[in-house]
Amino acid sequence: MVQMPESIDPSLPPYKRGFTTIAEISKERIRRAGQKILEGDCHPDWNRDVGFRVLKVDTSNMKDVYYRPDELKQSDLLDMVDNVKPDRTAEDLLFQVLVDWGVDLTLPIRRETVQGKTVFFVDDNALVACFDMGITEKLVKELAKHEPLRVIFRDNGFVSDAVKINVEQIFRQLSPITEVKAI
Repeated sequence: MVQMPESIDPSLPPYKRGFTTIAEISKERIRRAGQKILEGDCHPDWNRDVGFRVLKVDTSNMKDVYYRPDELKQSDLLDMVDNVKPDRTAEDLLFQVLVDWGVDLTLPIRRETVQGKTVFFVDDNALVACFDMGITEKLVKELAKHEPLRVIFRDNGFVSDAVKINVEQIFRQLSPITEVKAI
């Protein structure tokens, strides 16, 4: 479903009061429909998942890094260390990657903690993503053992430049089919 967040007319009937947009009414209707389905007879093998995702169109998660050399100051260099906008979450980055790579947004996503880092597994091993800081070689090796089709990290998330450089080699050895990317 696609719904613009149009404002609600305050003269609407009482059951629609309390919502500020049509999108909020739509989400509530989907929740109630899911509850009704669960109250009825369901196939015994069905996992009874009636959840849904709400996505919003936004600007890129990446900072605008285009600049003219004559406009660049020494003090600006520290701002360019992290290319991700500061108000963005790991989920924001994940969904941008899914869109960029043309991965279906309805695929199941599992969040796990691996060696203290949040790792997303999309459709089991179609894509594995970790956007945390402090990525170690040990974590990279553990993720490579899953043999994902694609893996993605945050560009400045590695504990050292050596680890960042070795990521491609680790995957070549342990999972040669994996496409490796850093954003």
